[in-house]
Amino acid sequence: MVARTAPLNRRTEEEPLNRRTEVAPSNRRIEEASLNAWPALHQMLLDGWVLRFARGFTKRANSVTPLYPGSQPIEEKVRFCENLYARERLQSVFRITDDAALAPLDRCLAGRGYRRADPTQVLSAPVAAGSRSPRWSLLTRREWLDAYAALTGLPAKLLPLHGAILNAIRTECAHAALVDGGDPLACGLGVLERGLIGLFDIATHPAHRRQGLGAELVEGLLAWGRERSAATAYLQVGENNAPARSLYAKLGFAERYRYWYRIGD
Repeated sequence: MVARTAPLNRRTEEEPLNRRTEVAPSNRRIEEASLNAWPALHQMLLDGWVLRFARGFTKRANSVTPLYPGSQPIEEKVRFCENLYARERLQSVFRITDDAALAPLDRCLAGRGYRRADPTQVLSAPVAAGSRSPRWSLLTRREWLDAYAALTGLPAKLLPLHGAILNAIRTECAHAALVDGGDPLACGLGVLERGLIGLFDIATHPAHRRQGLGAELVEGLLAWGRERSAATAYLQVGENNAPARSLYAKLGFAERYRYWYRIGD
């Protein structure tokens, strides 16, 4: 009798989705993980570009992100995107990294009158061993969303869309918060994917800023990721957000690359 073996492309029950696969991920690898960690409600591919749609909630989930070199004329592709987003009643928005290969697209968009907005740094750091404070807690998705809305003033009408994006994340997440006496002081989201942990939606109560809560929250997220084999952490921070950049520098994060948006009229 010949012993049967499992198909090579089938994941076994015991194999973790977050198996650590690389020590030094490439910028493209981080780009892919960040798109998966903040998914759109709908998307389509266009010759190396990813067109994302989420009914207007956040630019990240409602913009064109070029990922791979294409072969079709740039202006032809741009016009197609403009028509498609117009049909969805959305602005045409392109997310451009500082990859030299995207310089022709950036020039094309500038020539078509697209304004440059929201320059952002993508930072990364090795995930070192750490611990979580007694105030660090994991919440349910609904509890976390309510805490985030309370800390940031997110309008109630946007909660369903934010919740739909969170619900669309396919890999393991930490919906974390620092809680004192039942009240959230800070919150943040950690998303795992094959040795990476992405940090998103880090927020602190306005009355409790500059008290080290951001560092306490992030250290807990990193410890949580380390326990699940994450080797590298990444996040995005606005170039003009000096307090956040200072915090992440103290935690060992360094710049990997930059991106910005080109927004059409």
